Amino acid sequence: MTVYTVSEARSKLFGIVDSVATDHIPVIIKGKRSSAVVLSEEDWRAIQETLYLVSIPRMRESIIEGMNTPIEECSELDW
Repeated sequence: MTVYTVSEARSKLFGIVDSVATDHIPVIIKGKRSSAVVLSEEDWRAIQETLYLVSIPRMRESIIEGMNTPIEECSELDW
């Protein structure tokens, strides 16, 4: 993961935004008092969705069970 100082990040901000959006690799920005992480909006939304799904009781187990089910045992719903 790339690390920039706040001053470096300020001068490279447009490139950092483009990079995290295309490469999906977060960037750390280190300041004297604190640090931050820059990631794409798409990645942030995916993280939020994952956190939401795992907050639902038994959802994690249901997803794992579904992933372990052979495709032949799956059926398409009739709409």
